[in-house]
Amino acid sequence: MTLSTLLIVALGAALAGFVQGLSGFGFGLTALSVWAWVIDPTLAAFLSVAGSLGGQLVAAAKVRRGFDLPLLAPFILGGLVGIPLGVALLPRLDIDWFKAILGGLLVVWCPAMLFARNLPRITGGGRAADTVVGLAGGVLGGLGGFTGVLPTLWCTLRGYERNKQRNVIQNFNLSMLLAIMVAYLASGVVRPSMLPTLAVVLLAMLVPTLLGTRVYAGISETGFRRLVLGLLTVSGVTMLASALPKLA
Repeated sequence: MTLSTLLIVALGAALAGFVQGLSGFGFGLTALSVWAWVIDPTLAAFLSVAGSLGGQLVAAAKVRRGFDLPLLAPFILGGLVGIPLGVALLPRLDIDWFKAILGGLLVVWCPAMLFARNLPRITGGGRAADTVVGLAGGVLGGLGGFTGVLPTLWCTLRGYERNKQRNVIQNFNLSMLLAIMVAYLASGVVRPSMLPTLAVVLLAMLVPTLLGTRVYAGISETGFRRLVLGLLTVSGVTMLASALPKLA
């Protein structure tokens, strides 16, 4: 790997680390929007999961929001079922179509929520609905570390205040990423040649992640909701920008 490629990988990791420290999610979406242009998709997926896991461990140490087992259990159980499905789909999926569809949904739905005067809230479905959302998050996680996208959107629709949402997303992501890393190791996705690049990612993201957690402490409820929806929108735009030229 050339020096210029390593610098781009480090830049993507630094940006993603800050976003994850600030919001509790988004490492994979941010990093892959940079890495997709320069490195192999399988390597990018591994680095995304490993970097997300490292960032979650740092953020969990700095921003502790407890572990509410009754609240978290449906998400985590669903996610654990979804992870093997995502890992199995990874080598078979057309990643450009995947990014185009998911990106399109985010670009349409999140701005509508961002500018809505009265944000719609979902109160029905109970734990069964939470389990389905967790399963979908697990599938997306197995495809490249996107564990937090749908659960974050779901928590926003549920109307959770920011600390409750951070509790769900941070602990869900941490649980899922640990399981995904085990699945990657067991399935042979991880190769020794990937480890030097992983070291670059972990070093580049450490300080930005810590800075992000410090900024989070000063954000209001309204500001946090806008931040989350804005980040999801930007993530959708970057997905479309990387996928549509290839599909065209």
